[in-house]
Order: sequence, then structure tokens, then C-alpha cells
Amino acid sequence: KQWYQRRVHGGARIAAEVMTNPELRAEWLVDVKTMADRIITMRTQLQEGLASNGSTRNWQHITDQIGMFCFTGMTPEQVATVTKDYSVYLTKDGRISMAGISSKNVGYLAEAMHAATK
Repeated sequence: KQWYQRRVHGGARIAAEVMTNPELRAEWLVDVKTMADRIITMRTQLQEGLASNGSTRNWQHITDQIGMFCFTGMTPEQVATVTKDYSVYLTKDGRISMAGISSKNVGYLAEAMHAATK
């Protein structure tokens, strides 16, 4: 138990140092902005990829949402198709982690989602 308690206190000390040191806080804010901008870019690329794959559905909700997760609007059956046929994993209600999407796989994801929602 002592080992775990020390770990918690160590993390708290690091967070306190970052938040109270103006230089570290400024660096942290830049990093947070970079991560947020990347997720916004992935949302845009996913929406554009769906359109370029020929989808006529309105995917505006993908870019309207914020945060690390996205509700795709896919049904449980569509999610099952994407998982079975494309090995893309998301929750049965269609929620996907945007942090797992990159410029290398966003096109594949768009193709999979389009195929499942035609």
C-alpha cells in the first residue's frame, strides 16, 4: 500500500510543479493545444474522407462535436460490420476514440464507415 500512495503523491507533485511554474505551464498549454488541434484535424479529415468515398449522408456531427470521443451515429449493426469486415473497433453505440485516429488510418476508417453505412 505504501508504494501506491507514493506514486499518487509523486504525480501530484509533478502536476503542481507544471501548474505553478510559468515556463512549464506555458509549455504544457502549447502541448494541450497541439493535441486538441490534431483531434480537430482528424475529425475534419474523417468527414472529408466519408464524402470523398461517396457518402451522401450528413456527417456534420463529426466536426460539430468536441473532445477525444466521437459519436459516429452508426447503428449496432453497422458497428458490427465495421468490426467484422475492417477490424475497426468502437463501442456498440458507435462511439470512437479520436485519439486513436491518425493521418495514416483516417482514410481507412472513412472507407470502412462508408461501406457500413451505404
